[in-house]
Order: sequence, then structure tokens, then C-alpha cells
Amino acid sequence: MIILARRVAGALSMAGLVAAFFRVRGTGGVPPQTEGWREVTEFDLR
Repeated sequence: MIILARRVAGALSMAGLVAAFFRVRGTGGVPPQTEGWREVTEFDLR
């Protein structure tokens, strides 16, 4: 039972480290704040 608990704790720790890495290294940025909505034209639908 202890071995299972250690494996679960290790897996959760690794998942947390990977998530933290992607969170720090991520380049999501901020969405554009200019222009806003525009009308969709026929050219956009092709």
C-alpha cells in the first residue's frame, strides 16, 4: 500500500512539474486590444 502511495505521489509531482514548466515557458501573450470585430466578407469564407 505504501508503494502505491509513493507511486501516486511521484506521478502527481511529475505532472505538477511539467505543468509548471509549461506555465513558465508558455508564450500565450495578450490578445490584440485594437481593431475589434469586423464584418466577414466572401473572401474570408473561401
